[in-house]
Amino acid sequence: MNVAEKNQTLPRKLLPFSLTLFVVALDQFTKALIVKYFPLNGNYIKEVFGNDFLWITHVRNKAIAFSLGYNLADSLKPLVFVVFPVAALIFLVWYYWKSKELSTVQRWAIAGIIGGGAGNIIDRIARADGVVDFISVKFYGLFGLERWPTFNAADSSVVICGIMLIVTMFFAAPKQEPRGEEAQTGEP
Repeated sequence: MNVAEKNQTLPRKLLPFSLTLFVVALDQFTKALIVKYFPLNGNYIKEVFGNDFLWITHVRNKAIAFSLGYNLADSLKPLVFVVFPVAALIFLVWYYWKSKELSTVQRWAIAGIIGGGAGNIIDRIARADGVVDFISVKFYGLFGLERWPTFNAADSSVVICGIMLIVTMFFAAPKQEPRGEEAQTGEP
């Protein structure tokens, strides 16, 4: 690849990180609104869409997803809740830059996962009371849950983009290497 081709590729590789920045900004903005306007530990807007489906509330999670690790020793929490997730995000960024096999959709999905992960890590470092969660949805008894565990915009980004990444990995057509003249000229 010559310098001109590299210069055209760099902006295309950087563009998905606009999603990372958007997710972090949206996550921190919505959490700041919740902290400012909603007292802690109460359901304040119920039935936004009727039928008790969506509540906006203000809770704090001092653990990770589904309150896993809540009972860990305080000395282990920084390692499990900050160091490991930061290492995972660093790995994702490294993988993003090194992989030549990722499709455009997969790059955007990884960028969304990085944004969501970063949003929650910011809370774990900056908010002594834990990660701000505020979206509660009815789950109608599935898996024994009447309501899904309360979550936030960062969590949504990680889940949605994670599903996108997995689906595209299973259903993406494998890249085919050009053959013969196509390989030499770069044209079909």
